[in-house]
Amino acid sequence: MAGTNPRAARIAALIQRVIASNMESQLHDKRLASVTITEVRVTNDLQIAKVYWTQLGHAGKEQGERQRAAQALQQAHGRLRSLVGAKAGLRLTPQLQFVYDEVPTEAHEIEDILVAARHRDEELAKMRENAKYAGESDPYKKPHEDDSDDFEDDDFEDDSDDFEDDESAESSEPYESAE
Repeated sequence: MAGTNPRAARIAALIQRVIASNMESQLHDKRLASVTITEVRVTNDLQIAKVYWTQLGHAGKEQGERQRAAQALQQAHGRLRSLVGAKAGLRLTPQLQFVYDEVPTEAHEIEDILVAARHRDEELAKMRENAKYAGESDPYKKPHEDDSDDFEDDDFEDDSDDFEDDESAESSEPYESAE
């Protein structure tokens, strides 16, 4: 499309200006009163121009209005192409294809979704103000105060006494050899 060729981009912008400015002044069709040209894309060989349009104020919700506007654009197809040819000064005037632009309709739907998400976030913020944590107020484990003295001094003394008794008993008894 027009993204790779700078000449195609310039011609697309020119076609958009010509169609948008002459739609109301030259065509005098009431069905096209709320039609807006949002974008024009031209192929690199300059043979086809896709003209994207939408209706202001309707956001595509009324199918009947949209169909009447599409019909009016198709009927004015030849006149608009001749206007483009006269203003553009091209050897070959591109064939015009009118495509309804769904982007504004989708943008309204996305905005509605974002509004609903903001509303849910506000409700959660209100609920969060009064919320309390589950479990204890301090969830981290700490040693108990009575468990701090695990080893007592008399435990060490008892162990040393047992150890000394074993040594004294061994030293008093002679070793017997197995002869």
